[in-house]
Amino acid sequence: MLEVDKEYTISEVAELTSYPPHVLRYYEKEFELEIPRNQSNHRYYTYLEIEIFQYIKSLQNKGFSNKQIKLIIKSPELLVDSNEETALTNITPRENINSLELAKEISLNLQEGFFDDLIKRLDSNSECSIQMIEKLKDEITELRNELSSKERDVLICENAKLKMKVKEKSYETAELKDKIKRLENNKGLLQRIFKTNK
Repeated sequence: MLEVDKEYTISEVAELTSYPPHVLRYYEKEFELEIPRNQSNHRYYTYLEIEIFQYIKSLQNKGFSNKQIKLIIKSPELLVDSNEETALTNITPRENINSLELAKEISLNLQEGFFDDLIKRLDSNSECSIQMIEKLKDEITELRNELSSKERDVLICENAKLKMKVKEKSYETAELKDKIKRLENNKGLLQRIFKTNK
C-alpha cells in the first residue's frame, strides 16, 4: 500500500511499477508528466505519480498505444450531474487535499442525491413501477419455461445418445459371441482332425 505523505525515489518506483528507471524517465517525456524535483534537482515521486504509472500499465495491458494513453491522460473527464456537464480538471499533486474528507463528502452528496431522486421517481411513477414489475414477472416466467423446455430437450438428446451407446454395445456383444462360437467350432474341428490321424 502506498503511503500518502512519502516521497519515493526512482528506484523504489521502478520496483513498485515493474518499469525500469530509464522507462520511467522516457514515459515522463512521452506522456508529458510533471514529475516533481527536490532542491538537488533529483526526481521524487508521490503516490499520485505512482498511480499514474500504474494506470498507464493497466491501459497498456488492455492494448492501448502510447498515443492513445496520452490522449486519455491529458483529456479531462466529463461529469454529468442533473443536465449540467462540468469538466474535471487534473488536480495538481502539490495541493493539500485531505482525500479521506473529500471522499466522505462526495459519498454523502452522491448518497443523498441518489436516494432523493429514487424516492421521487418511485412516488411519481408508482403506476409505471407496478407495470414494470408485472412485465418483469412475465419475462421471468417466460425464461423459466424456456429453460425447462431446453432442459427437457437436453435430457431427450442425452437419452437418445445413451440408447445409441446401448445399441453399439449390443452389436459388439453379438460380434464377440459370434467369434466365440467360431473359435469353439474350429477347436472341435481341430480335435476331430487330430483324433482321426491317430
